[in-house]
Formats: sequence, C-alpha cells, structure tokens
Amino acid sequence: MERHLFEADHDAFRETARAFCDKEIVPHHESWEEAGIVPRELWTAAGDAGLLGFMIPQEYGGGGARDFRFNTVVIEEITKARASGPGFSIHADLVSGYLLDYATEEQKQRWLPKFCSGETITAIAMTEPGAGSDLQGIQTTAIRDGDHYVLNGQKTFISNGILADLVIVVAKTDPAAGYQGISLLVVERGMDGFERGRNLDKIGLKAQDTSELFFDDVRVPAANLLGEEGKGFIYLMEKLPQERLTIAVVAAAACEGMLETTLRYVKERTAFGRPIGSFQNSRFVLAELATETQIARVFVDRCIEELNAGKLTVSDAAMAKWWTTELQKKVADRCLQLFGGYGFMTEYPIAKAYLDTRIQTIYGGTTEIMKEIIGRTMGI
Repeated sequence: MERHLFEADHDAFRETARAFCDKEIVPHHESWEEAGIVPRELWTAAGDAGLLGFMIPQEYGGGGARDFRFNTVVIEEITKARASGPGFSIHADLVSGYLLDYATEEQKQRWLPKFCSGETITAIAMTEPGAGSDLQGIQTTAIRDGDHYVLNGQKTFISNGILADLVIVVAKTDPAAGYQGISLLVVERGMDGFERGRNLDKIGLKAQDTSELFFDDVRVPAANLLGEEGKGFIYLMEKLPQERLTIAVVAAAACEGMLETTLRYVKERTAFGRPIGSFQNSRFVLAELATETQIARVFVDRCIEELNAGKLTVSDAAMAKWWTTELQKKVADRCLQLFGGYGFMTEYPIAKAYLDTRIQTIYGGTTEIMKEIIGRTMGI
C-alpha cells in the first residue's frame, strides 16, 4: 500500500539518512557491538550530516524543521540498517522536545548549538532501581540550597548513559508533595559527585551504551532547572506520547525489515526439493504477518499526522506503542522459525533482530501499563 505521509523534502532527507547509514554505520556496527558503545566521532559526523538538529531553530544551529516526519525518516533508515547502536533517537526524538519547549532562552543558547553539531550528547534519566513505570515512586532528590540544588540518588538503564554530556534528571525537589514535587534538572559532564556505573551487559542493543548513573551531593546550578520547579511530572506526561510513538515507529519499521529479510530467505532456501516459501504453512505465516504489519504501518502513520497536528492523545500513543511492539515480538519469533537452525545463529540478521526486539515491550512503559492507560481513558 502506497504511503502518503511524506513530501519531496522528506524523500530527499531519506536519501541523506540512508547514505549516512550505509557509509558511516553499517560497515562498523559489528565492531561497535563487540565494544558495547559507538565512537563519539559518529555523533559529530551525524551532526555534520544534519541528522541530529533538524528540528532545532536555525538561530541555534539547527535545520528549523520541527516536523516529526523527518524524525520518522531517520528512525526508519537506522532501523532498517539494523543499526541499534547509535542513540540518536534519545537525543533527537526525546530530549529535543524538552529543550525546545521548557528551556529558557539562556539555556537554549548554551546547549542547543552543540546539541545540533553532535559535540554534546544527551540523555534523560527517569528509571531507578526501585521505580520504572511508576515515575511517582522515584527516590532521587534535589534540595534547594541557595543558587544550587543538591542532587542525590541513583538512576539505571539509562540509554546514552556513558557518552552523555548533558542529562535531564528527574528528581524530587519537594519530597513531601508527591507528583507535584517532581522537577527536571540538567546535569552536565564533569559536575562533582556525578558518576557513571558500568556499561550494562544487555541481551540486545549491544552497541548502545546503557548505564547506571550516581549522584552524590551534586551541586546543580539553579540555572540548570528545566522549566518550572514542581512541574516535572507534567512535562513528562506531555512528552511521553511522542516517546511512545517513537518506539512504535521503530517497531513498524523493524517488522517490515524482518519480513523483507525472511521473504528473501524462504525464496532461496530449499527443503524436499522446493523453496520453503512455497509450502502452504510458510505462505500463511508470512501472509498473516504482512497483513498485521500493514495495519501497524497505517495506524502509526496516522499517529504521526496527529502528533504533528498537536492532537495525538495519550491513549492513542499507548495503543500504538503496545500493539506494534507486541507485533514486533511476534514477527521476530515467526520469522526466526522459518529460518530453522540458522535463525539461532547470531551471524544471521534475524537472530540479532530477535534479541534487539525484546526490550521494545518494556521501555517507554510496559505493555501492561499501556493497557492500563487505555482502560482508564475508557472510564473503566
């Protein structure tokens, strides 16, 4: 089914993103998976290519195109290149919105130029060892002391955690005020008391650095408060729909990529003297997956239009997130089965896709939390 989401500018940008992936990422990704991290030089190369700050106004060094269709182009090309290492999405699809909508003019001038160039790598730190989907349960505190906040606590599973130069930290500035006491503070590399733990060993997304962060009496200047004190939880709720849609965009593109890979394989691989794709079971499995992937694509594209129009609801984003990621798990499992024993070998792309897929139904809010959100909006 032909997509009608994109215009000529998006198609041209896709060529840029695809060429970047082919030249700068694909030839090196295997070595980055072994290292558990991508080089900082990749980020500055992406900045030079215009892939990091296209949504940032031109006066700060960006492209001035705040249109999620451009984000979608980059997400899709990186996903279809099976390049799970670069944490560009955290930077461009998540953190950018917080800085654009809640930062002061002084903060924008201070942070955004290097955000666009890739010299400054960003992350957002929400999850703690005892608080995942329940953001109100965080224990990290930031207590005002003159012109600073004294930050104490721990975060975990933070994407870009090792490389990040600038981290938006979710903390309680008024621990007695519940969700109304949550604020966002920007912690910068080199601040005393800010330490990083080990690069966590994950079953998938091997080249993406993911770490623990520790804050021991870190004195964060009050000038690094993002938005208003006590409004952090509201800001998170405002931005989570875009984060969840971002994950859904990855899921839809991953489903398409796995289907393309598997379709090629079943046409070439033979059993009992004929291509395995010619057996009725193979045809039925692939027909079912292709149908559901097309349904996912249409719904996700519609959600992108709604986001651009400022009308994407929390419920619709939750629907897109849980359904597409559960479908991604299904596609990965069924496609791997069609590869037989070769699907169990990590040298085959479907095996890597299977491992990378598993986190999709967990981060950004678990499937169970998504269903809970949808149910509540239905009045039940």
